[in-house]
Amino acid sequence: MTDKLHARTRAIHDGTRRSQYGEVSEALFLTQGFVYDSAEHAEQRFLKSGPDEFIYARYGNPTVAMFEDRIASLEGAEDAFATASGMAAVSGALTSILRAGDHVVSARALFGSCLYVLEEILTRYGVEVTFVDGADLDAWDAAIRPDTKVVFFESVANPTLDVVDIEAVSKLAHKQGALVVVDNVFATPVFSKAISQGADVIVYSATKHIDGQGRVLGGVVLGTRDFIRGTLEPYMKHTGGSMSPFNAWVMLKGLETMSLRVHAQAAAALEVASALEGHAKLARVVYPGLKGHAQHALAIKQMEQGGTVIALDVKGGKEAAFKFLNALTIGVISNNLGDAKTILTHPATTTHQRLPQEQKDTLGITDGLVRVSIGLEHAGDLIADFTAALEAV
Repeated sequence: MTDKLHARTRAIHDGTRRSQYGEVSEALFLTQGFVYDSAEHAEQRFLKSGPDEFIYARYGNPTVAMFEDRIASLEGAEDAFATASGMAAVSGALTSILRAGDHVVSARALFGSCLYVLEEILTRYGVEVTFVDGADLDAWDAAIRPDTKVVFFESVANPTLDVVDIEAVSKLAHKQGALVVVDNVFATPVFSKAISQGADVIVYSATKHIDGQGRVLGGVVLGTRDFIRGTLEPYMKHTGGSMSPFNAWVMLKGLETMSLRVHAQAAAALEVASALEGHAKLARVVYPGLKGHAQHALAIKQMEQGGTVIALDVKGGKEAAFKFLNALTIGVISNNLGDAKTILTHPATTTHQRLPQEQKDTLGITDGLVRVSIGLEHAGDLIADFTAALEAV
């Protein structure tokens, strides 16, 4: 389908492969293998498979291929590879590129599992990793070296919502010949312009906004066709991190409504953040869509809106934050985000609990910090729920 069509139209139609039955909804091909017409046909397919020729579900599947084609069209990427989870996408993208002796520069503010991959796994196999303040361009410039292979960051950091300048960091990385790998989950495919801003490889946890209803795990890596099929695919298909056909079908259904959901969530996030800003029980309200956010102008330039996640720093530390969380009646306590339900988590004791206190302090993960993923409930109901819960503190 032509890329001149609006993204919402392409999110419904692109990549569709119809069987001989002409089904309206995408077909779910629940098969792990495929039959060949002859031994010669099998030999030829293993030598070189065409775009609609499949060998084994770990290598590719028609339902998975529909999801890959559709998300690549939305992102403006040449190709995509769907993975079993968001972390399979992050670890696969990095590990497929890197070898012992390579150098990585990464933003310090990352999801806990991403930090584990960089600090524990890659270094175990001889990769050197340097961490910097993602918002400090001078720090990036000083850390990126001629032998730097990869630059990695979350475009909006989890959970502190610091915004990294994709265009500026990409220019610094490309000047030294490094690839730019961006975890773009908080920006969502709806607000993303990462490729035009200079990113080489983009990673999403499809578990989040793409599914958007808390049903299945999934991830996706996007980039050039040479990278996806030449570098990433051989690694992923031999190490087993590919997406299941059923999960791909769920993601296809999620893409159809993603734009409507994410725009509504972002609008509600701004409304909730604005209403709670300055509340006496809160030390701060963090949301890139608020004009008081240090990187508000960059966030709007980069994403047009502030996203679907806010952070509330409750005065009184862990005890106060727990009282707030336990008093909620609408928002639920869990560790996912991008869901139709509003979800809250306490990063210091959950997603980032393994970090040393010194590192939490450096990142701004206080004992009172609560990450809030705004769902599809009415914003007025959420404001009332949060306000009442704060009274319990």
